[in-house]
Amino acid sequence: MATTWLGPQGRGEALEAMTDRELDVLVVGGGIVGAGIALDAVSRGLSTGLVEARDFASGTSSRSSKLIHGGLRYLEQFDFELVREALQERGLLLTTLAPHLVRPVPFLFPFARHWERAYIGAGVTLYDALALSSRNNRSLPAHRHLSRSGALRVFPALKRNALAGAIQYWDCQVDDARFVISVLRTAAGLGARIASRTQAVGFLREGEHVVGATVTDLESGEELRIRARQVVNAAGVWTDDIQEMVGGRGQIHVSASKGIHLVVPRDRIQASSGMILRTEKSVLFVIPWGRHWIIGTTDTAWDLDKENPAASRADIDYVLDHLNQVLRTPLSRDDVEGVYAGLRPLLSGESEETSKLSREHTVAHPVPGLVLIAGGKYTTYRVMAKDAVDAVAHGLGNGIPPSVTDKLPLAGADGYWALYNQRHRLARDSGLHVSRITHMLRRYGSHIHDLLDLIRERPDLGRPLAHADDYLRAEVVYAVEAEGARHLEDVLSRRTRISFETWDRGIAAADEAAALLAESLEWSEEQIAREVEYYRKGIAAERAAQEQDTDQEADAIQHGAPEIVPGASIMRP
Repeated sequence: MATTWLGPQGRGEALEAMTDRELDVLVVGGGIVGAGIALDAVSRGLSTGLVEARDFASGTSSRSSKLIHGGLRYLEQFDFELVREALQERGLLLTTLAPHLVRPVPFLFPFARHWERAYIGAGVTLYDALALSSRNNRSLPAHRHLSRSGALRVFPALKRNALAGAIQYWDCQVDDARFVISVLRTAAGLGARIASRTQAVGFLREGEHVVGATVTDLESGEELRIRARQVVNAAGVWTDDIQEMVGGRGQIHVSASKGIHLVVPRDRIQASSGMILRTEKSVLFVIPWGRHWIIGTTDTAWDLDKENPAASRADIDYVLDHLNQVLRTPLSRDDVEGVYAGLRPLLSGESEETSKLSREHTVAHPVPGLVLIAGGKYTTYRVMAKDAVDAVAHGLGNGIPPSVTDKLPLAGADGYWALYNQRHRLARDSGLHVSRITHMLRRYGSHIHDLLDLIRERPDLGRPLAHADDYLRAEVVYAVEAEGARHLEDVLSRRTRISFETWDRGIAAADEAAALLAESLEWSEEQIAREVEYYRKGIAAERAAQEQDTDQEADAIQHGAPEIVPGASIMRP
């Protein structure tokens, strides 16, 4: 296989390299912002390392609405600059940086009173106009006005009396966790050293200066010292916790806002478009997702366990109740095949509602050698990363080149469109159905050749994974060999989306997937059994939490889930 920077041996080599000599930049946090910072820094010629306490994208960056968008609702808050910036980034991602991962999706915006057409129409017109200021957005269709009958042809599932008409506009979507892996692979390919399951537990200091970090390898229990001329905290909702390591609250305060999403089968809602609905607090999206719909989100303050935000029965009922107000055939909890919850890191005043907190980002230099970045939104990760590395460059002195990530396609993007046009030939040559090839191209882009090579070497890997047949067995092996997966949960929850795309949350697929992982990670039979048990207990805890009425009750149940501790695949309750 051509690309193994995030393979099993790559992690050990990365940790050895990071502890062997001083880095220019050490990034703490392996979500989308941390990944973007690592890519921006290494592409400017800086020696770069990144550590992540859990799996890459295991926090907010795998639990979003999976949209690449400007944020139509922010126009109502007069945050025009944020929307313009996000729309410019949307266009860049769609056309240049990640055309294999980011794709257009239409949304219907229904309204119940005729006078709303002018109000909503003005907002969507401005939205499109801001997008057109960037030439990269011109490949998306313009919005269109629909009568009630026209809207019902697009979205037959709606009650006729629930709308007077609608406007349809376009945004984009992405598999958020897979996108993070692509950014990290791009950074690693340029020389960044990257390690998951490696937790920063303290900073190295020389006087007032931060000169690196002490980290714990959570797989071995070993404590390591990584020296760096600049350290960047990109820990998202853990920003305040990291600031405490340097002696106090610091310059940035982040509030966590919980958002939950439901996943239902595509046949439960008859429609050919996504939909956006206004609620009393925010907006509710109905987003097409392969053979499913993703429905969300909530926006409520969260001050409990940050590692495992829990969706409660009240959260689920809130989403269903709001959607059922407009559906001809209401959804019930029995229609929900998956639920996930995530935390947004919002820049905070002292007592504002989370839905009113800023999605702008802030960069601070609280002490020499340490850069903090917080806030922002997924779509603008690249701008956030650029601003953070600009602050790093200021700390390092003159001579650091400017950012080039606006013209740096991500891993898998080069040659994607040609391969997409050749998908029928790829299907004939590989013996796979063209729909399977299309699915893989939209997940791996030009790296599809790596998977097809695996299948040629081992034809058994060309079979679908039992009980999760949207994915091939080769994808499980590839997740370890090239994408940094180290545990069963990493594969079922993030490298694939089996954990929320199947009715049993991936339980039936767990044994086969674990056996495939064991070949690359050299697990014993006992370790395989532990991984499967850990995954099953985690799913059981999530399900139990979703039956609780309050956040506190749900969080208490989630704390009963097992936890990975030092030593390969060892768990504790």
